[in-house]
Amino acid sequence: MDIKENREIRKSAQDVINQLSVILRTAQIHDPNNIAVTLAIERFLALINQLAELEQNVKLDLIGEFFYINDIRVRYSLEYLLNFDFIIREFRKRELGSVIFKGSIDFKDMQLFLKAFIAGGFSDEPYETMLEGIDESKDIEIDRLKKIREGADVDTRKVIKKIYYNAVSYSKGVMNKIKAGEKVNIKKAKRIVETMVDQILEEEKLLLGMTAIKDYDEYTYHHSVNVSILSIALGQRLGLSKKMLTELGLVALFHDIGKIEIPNEVLNKATNFTDDEWKLIKKHPLWGLKAILRLKGLESSSIRSSIVAFEHHMNYDFSGYPKVRKNTELDLFSRIVSLADQYDAMTSSRVYSRIPLAPDKALSIMMERAGSQLDPLLFKFFVNMVGVFPIGTLVMLDTRELGLVYEANVLFAERPRILIIIDSKGQRVHGPTVDLTEKDAAGKFYRTIIKTLDPNKYKINLAEYLL
Repeated sequence: MDIKENREIRKSAQDVINQLSVILRTAQIHDPNNIAVTLAIERFLALINQLAELEQNVKLDLIGEFFYINDIRVRYSLEYLLNFDFIIREFRKRELGSVIFKGSIDFKDMQLFLKAFIAGGFSDEPYETMLEGIDESKDIEIDRLKKIREGADVDTRKVIKKIYYNAVSYSKGVMNKIKAGEKVNIKKAKRIVETMVDQILEEEKLLLGMTAIKDYDEYTYHHSVNVSILSIALGQRLGLSKKMLTELGLVALFHDIGKIEIPNEVLNKATNFTDDEWKLIKKHPLWGLKAILRLKGLESSSIRSSIVAFEHHMNYDFSGYPKVRKNTELDLFSRIVSLADQYDAMTSSRVYSRIPLAPDKALSIMMERAGSQLDPLLFKFFVNMVGVFPIGTLVMLDTRELGLVYEANVLFAERPRILIIIDSKGQRVHGPTVDLTEKDAAGKFYRTIIKTLDPNKYKINLAEYLL
């Protein structure tokens, strides 16, 4: 039976990973022989052996941000989110990439695996410790996490940087060509977005990190690309297919295209808009719809793109603009793009708003808007994606060190990974990267965030560190 074609088996695959997470979390709290651990193992065995009957061997792989069972990506619902994020983090901590369950697994096998897994968490060589720990098991094998080759991290960042700036360059070119009445290469846009989708599936935190690097002089073009990246990343958290992610990224890239009709002296005005100028600004969704429908090559995406261009300022409760005679439910893509659009706009420096909001402050404002301007459920996913302290946030630690948020921690939102950039003596440094969940022997956290800071005030160039 094909696991891909059977919904029950796909649900079972989701349950297998969730239950494995339950075992590991329970074993970190209780003794391995505790009844809670025993029951969790028995439930897991029932699930994994049911899958084994259909698939013979069951191979669980961690690739990027996702788990795969027998090469099929496992999607999960919101209720499983914390357990999935927990197990991903624990696998990475042990450099564990694959677990192969060969045929029927018994209780003793799982006890060996569990003991090895816990031991790996306390070892300087976690994977080797695990490998040694499960040596007696004939039915469970493991494989190392496939990491980027030593020294290739810099190359990966170069690739991400190139992809990002190619997209910015294309965005700028499209708007200039449409203004000049020239033809636009939409196929190129699709190729660029497909590349961004691939990178988000493989290196989400690096590409999301690029959105933290703002360019005041070319805000419009960077904004379009940032909204596209944030939308794709949110879409993959929602479990959208790769095809849908590409379409979402494409419509997000063109969401503000109507602004080409607004004169530069209005769009780039340094003071507040007059009533007449504000009326002009409010027309860009309608102009965007018309501009997209005039484009050739968007194919089926053109309708979705025009809808999103028209709806992205209408708000969840229809309090925004443009006003329509009859309100109908906003398109899913419009609600996603609206979130990404507001977040990037608030955290960017613009002509009329030179000082951007710190990411955590922007999220606080968005939280107040959830349920009115913003879709409340999608906002929960969005916060989970960017973290309470999003990538690029400058923070002060209780150790008197300053650092940039380098990677969010979904399970412990207030304890992300931090790149130290100013040490406790006030000296500029480049690292180390520290995990705020780390504790000393007494169980006290080594470092804790005291407050967030404005990187502009300290003349800190985010690109220097995040790239």
